[in-house]
Amino acid sequence: MSDKMRIMVVDDEMIVRESFYHWFTKYGHAVETAASGEEALEKLENRQFDLLFVDIKMPGMDGLELLDRVKTEYPETFVVIITAYGSIESAVKAMKSGASDYLLKPFKPDHINLVMEKINQQKVLTAEYDYLKQQLGEVTRFDDIIGQSPPMVEVFETIPEIADTDAYVLLTGETGTGKELVAKAIHAKSHRANFPFIAINCGAMAESLLESELFGHTKGAFTGAHKNRKGFLEVVSGGTLFLDEIGEISMKMQVDLLRVLEEKKIQRIGSHQPIDVDFRLICASSRNLDELIRAGTFREDFYYRINVIEIRIPTLRERKADIPLLIRHFLKKYSQETTKHVDHVDASAEQLLKSYDWPGNVRELENAIERAVVLSKSRTLSARDFSFLKPAQFSDAGGRTLLDVEKRHIKGVLDECGWNISQAARILDINRSTLHKKINKYELRQ
Repeated sequence: MSDKMRIMVVDDEMIVRESFYHWFTKYGHAVETAASGEEALEKLENRQFDLLFVDIKMPGMDGLELLDRVKTEYPETFVVIITAYGSIESAVKAMKSGASDYLLKPFKPDHINLVMEKINQQKVLTAEYDYLKQQLGEVTRFDDIIGQSPPMVEVFETIPEIADTDAYVLLTGETGTGKELVAKAIHAKSHRANFPFIAINCGAMAESLLESELFGHTKGAFTGAHKNRKGFLEVVSGGTLFLDEIGEISMKMQVDLLRVLEEKKIQRIGSHQPIDVDFRLICASSRNLDELIRAGTFREDFYYRINVIEIRIPTLRERKADIPLLIRHFLKKYSQETTKHVDHVDASAEQLLKSYDWPGNVRELENAIERAVVLSKSRTLSARDFSFLKPAQFSDAGGRTLLDVEKRHIKGVLDECGWNISQAARILDINRSTLHKKINKYELRQ
């Protein structure tokens, strides 16, 4: 008859439901029935179906209304409308609304077989379309980094340009924007890809521990040093060392690392024996290093040594066009990990997620999707599944003074331009001095 499918028959007449049930189970299909549109939607929330047979005339929610709901919330599900001879006009309307076919009452086995063969062909075409769409979707990601907005395309284009050099790279951007993913992508595209990639969060370690982790130590160098130990600067040999939150390290550590970068040699703690090292350094910071230099807590010579190439990773606020892509990616990831089969967000949820300011960026969005999937009781997430998001972080669209609107607009343009004053001034159609006055007036900060 056709490939085995998961089918639901929705009809208020028991004899119709039973006839379909026995017919389809005879051919090995998994079949369930529902006596109303409301019951069908309840079952759809918890289980996935390939195909629905829906009676067009039912008490309460009729077949056309159910069709609209299914095509909106579960667009991958095929729907065949069941109608009487006198309702051909309604059947045509159903086809225009997204029904795959219609079946006339009273129906014969041959008619059902023809409809099933047609659905089977549509399934094959849909699978081919999904495959091509997936192939096209690869353009929206670079290794594990997902995005297709202009700011992310710029990052994607930069990675292969610099990957095969040994130039030191500084990645800047807010926490949660994906700086480590970019560092891994640079490493993966470089001639060092077959050697180690080691990531260290400098802000998570005390200075003494960080020094020992990086440089290693000899037996007896300090209390607890019971044997010789290689540091990461040795272990990473041939590969890439990623130092996250480089702005958190002490001035002494900056001097020590600067010497390593210039001499390509290290000494373990407790030893005077120089050891040759070979690695590429990629640093990252969520803090403004220029401000730290002015404050006297970050060395200018070290800054220029590590900042041969700077890549600014955009915030999620600057690339909200990527949010639907990220939603689908994280839904798929956590649906598989949790086996909850949550595979959709409705329009209200998507709009809510796009209007949120995401102070934690992509990391916060991923956490929100994971939490919603874990707690969800249906296949589709709605706005209420994200009620835990902080109300203060939602964009305020209006109802405020002209000064507030101007301040918010200037800040948004500056963020989009990475605080490039000349570029922002051109977009705002004002000169640089006027923009500087506005920045001071509104006390705007990067």
